[in-house]
Amino acid sequence: MSRLSNYAATMEHIAQGFEGAGVAVLIGGGVWSAVLAVRGRAGGRRTYLAVRQAFGGALLLALEILVAADLIRTTAVQPTLTDVAVLGLIVLIRTFLSFSLDIEISGRLPWRRSSNDAPGPP
Repeated sequence: MSRLSNYAATMEHIAQGFEGAGVAVLIGGGVWSAVLAVRGRAGGRRTYLAVRQAFGGALLLALEILVAADLIRTTAVQPTLTDVAVLGLIVLIRTFLSFSLDIEISGRLPWRRSSNDAPGPP
């Protein structure tokens, strides 16, 4: 086996690892959302918003991880022009989904948030 095929096989395994991590984040987010729903079943709208934010955040993180897997696979394993074009389309669709989910979760456009609403360390 040549060095190039070893490299391609290694990158394919790494991409599969990222895909597995993305699926694990989705499953974990679903389970955590279910736990929140059961714990706050009498909370009404407040519980709904907490569950929606928890699952939406997990979904956003999973999308980012899956984009990373696609980037690794396309650039390291199959760098053909067609594959790069497909990757560009996938990234565009997932970016739109991430943007839409972020708006759904927070309830406002990213550029309309105050500095107190911004994610990250205080």
